[in-house]
Amino acid sequence: MARFKLACAVLSFIHTCGGTLKGWNGTIESPGFPYGYPNGANCTWVIVAEKGNRIHIVFQSFAVEEEYDFLSLYDGHPQPANFRTRLTGFTIPPPVTSSDSVFSLRLTSDFAVSAHGFKAAYEELRSSSCGNPGVPPKGIRNGTQFNIGDKIRYRCVTGYVLDGHSLLTCVTSAAGVSVWDFPVPICRAEDTCGGTLRGSSGLISSFDFPSSDSPGTWTILADPGDTISLVFTEFQMEEKSDYLEIEGSKQPTIWLTGKTIPASIISNKNWLRLHFVTESNHRHKGFRAQYQVFMKYSC
Repeated sequence: MARFKLACAVLSFIHTCGGTLKGWNGTIESPGFPYGYPNGANCTWVIVAEKGNRIHIVFQSFAVEEEYDFLSLYDGHPQPANFRTRLTGFTIPPPVTSSDSVFSLRLTSDFAVSAHGFKAAYEELRSSSCGNPGVPPKGIRNGTQFNIGDKIRYRCVTGYVLDGHSLLTCVTSAAGVSVWDFPVPICRAEDTCGGTLRGSSGLISSFDFPSSDSPGTWTILADPGDTISLVFTEFQMEEKSDYLEIEGSKQPTIWLTGKTIPASIISNKNWLRLHFVTESNHRHKGFRAQYQVFMKYSC
């Protein structure tokens, strides 16, 4: 059945909801959860913590109509300059920690089909806490303390390979913020492409380049304080069917698609993660990129 929009007379209806939330912890649910949020939703929640503290959000359920309805996250008040990432689909997102004492969520839906919605728990983090980093799908975590100096370790269930750093330590960043020294690793099926890259420079390309329709995830790791440069030399993807998602830069999440070679990307952390997704049958080339690590004290 073809997907359609309602008549223009209905488009004037906007369902508003949300509000300002304060307190050490609480729960946010989309309106109508779990029976479905309304069409035309425009709901904004602003969570405000004590000055100097941060906000940690753990999603407990997530079902938002893919490509039509979105949950946008903002590191601060809901303004374009504070935009962090946009969530859609039916996969529970990983936990999120704000960089400041204000964090916002905005749910927007169109005027057709809706899904169950989302439920998330939030808590206020003291300056000495890194927050619960969560457990990746098919992963196992050892460790339940998340304060400065605490360590946690990850491994994967049988049939999956751990990409990333298995041991994470809660440290204080150069900006005086409590952070995990490496990103949460992922568990990749043994028969998929990707891997963990630790050298000072190297090459990343989609599997079986230049003729591939296989997804993959690559994690580039450097020492704490170092940064990573990523320069694309080839880029050909079926627009809207294939895309490359990149995490770890100043813009928390970048989505790339199409046939234009993207501008170079510089990390603002000691890691970058590339997640290649393809649903195309056209077997475009994919991508090829070179990375280089810049040491903290290099000239």
